[in-house]
Amino acid sequence: MRIWLGYLILLVSIGGLFAKDRPNIMLIMADDQGYGDAGFTGHPFVQTPGMDAMAENSVVFDRFYASAPVCSPTRASVMTGRHPFRTNVPNHGHYMRPDEVTVAEALRDSGYVTGHFGKWHIGSVQPESPTNPGGAGFDEWFSGLNFFDLDPYLSRNGQYENPKGQGSVIAMDATIEFLQKHKDDDKPMFTVTWFPAPHGPFVEVPVELSSVDSFYKNKKSRGYFLEITLIDQQIMRLRESLREMGIADNTIVWYTSDNGGLVEETSGGRKKKGSLYEGGLRVPSIVEWPAKLEPKHVSLPASSSDIYPTLLAITGAEVRHQPLLDGVDLSPCLDGKDQDHPPMGFWHDHTLGQATHSDRIIKALMEAQQAGESSPFPERILKNVEEFPTFERGYYKGHAAWNEWPWKLHRIQRGDELILELYHLENDPMEEKDLSLTEIKRVEAMLKRLEDWQSSVYGSWEGNDYSE
Repeated sequence: MRIWLGYLILLVSIGGLFAKDRPNIMLIMADDQGYGDAGFTGHPFVQTPGMDAMAENSVVFDRFYASAPVCSPTRASVMTGRHPFRTNVPNHGHYMRPDEVTVAEALRDSGYVTGHFGKWHIGSVQPESPTNPGGAGFDEWFSGLNFFDLDPYLSRNGQYENPKGQGSVIAMDATIEFLQKHKDDDKPMFTVTWFPAPHGPFVEVPVELSSVDSFYKNKKSRGYFLEITLIDQQIMRLRESLREMGIADNTIVWYTSDNGGLVEETSGGRKKKGSLYEGGLRVPSIVEWPAKLEPKHVSLPASSSDIYPTLLAITGAEVRHQPLLDGVDLSPCLDGKDQDHPPMGFWHDHTLGQATHSDRIIKALMEAQQAGESSPFPERILKNVEEFPTFERGYYKGHAAWNEWPWKLHRIQRGDELILELYHLENDPMEEKDLSLTEIKRVEAMLKRLEDWQSSVYGSWEGNDYSE
């Protein structure tokens, strides 16, 4: 096992805004909802009254990015505040190293009671695995390996179950049960609810389908938008439950998505999920905290890596050995102060993803557990989390991007071919006019900063943030 190198870092509340009565915190994430796939972001027909109402009472980030264009890496960034490659999660299905310090660990150690509900996808859900949600700092968890839909197989603190119903409803049921259980404790609550929708195969439907069925009839990607309406209903349930429990005012609810959407026309930019162009990275982001935050729209570019340092700053949680962060504290911006964001690096298509069939695997695990047998999938407990690869500097495989607002540089390495593209996002939000041949000096300077960052990411991936 390796331990952290680093230095003592104390992230404290700023400006007196967050000094008293630490809030409950709820992180909620959709699976594949793009920036434009909600009413409050201008979608032409999808019904999201819950998100729309929440947005009217929240800080809304108009240019928020997932740290990766696919699921697992972005989830690792939320948990750690670091680019996912640093954590050993370069693509979907890879496991985050247990060496990483997570937001759940930081908040638990500072006095929060913590829970994870829904899709996990950055580790195992087996009881003996250090990569399960418990190993990442969650006191209680009811989680699936990957996306799931009807009658899912899930792991409750390592005990396997097969609840009946729709996966997104089950995830919210578990979240609300956790809140009811702990609302009168002397500890604030931290929950992470990662919906399995609107990821395919699109078999979940909204409660009381008849109210939306005729409206969505003959619409392109109908099943996708029906699932968005279903998770919207769960957001309405949650906000109503918080009010009924009397804890809504001092509860932060932060809603976002793990990557761009599945429908390019409404993705909010060029391309969609799986791409480092804007449509693959832009996602909705709403932060509600009635007791502290005034509703407003924020134009500051920000990313999922910023969630970790922001929550630590708000709560005053201490992390004694903090490795290099890619995210920054957004609490000044939330407080209405002017704030700049440093450049943001993105990187994808370096390493292939790994398929994870959640229901199939957990069903087999449950049958073995009930029979008193050993795990039939021991190789999935650790995967490659104890491996520390070595990378050649200067050759940076895959597609990377450097967002230095309003400029965005793409670096695409295909074998020996290097492709560079430069876009001015404010003037060209769809990334249609490549300016790399007319802004040569700018490209050279941004490329140097991007490659320096990529070298740093390689160093973390190699294990240089840890010591024997």
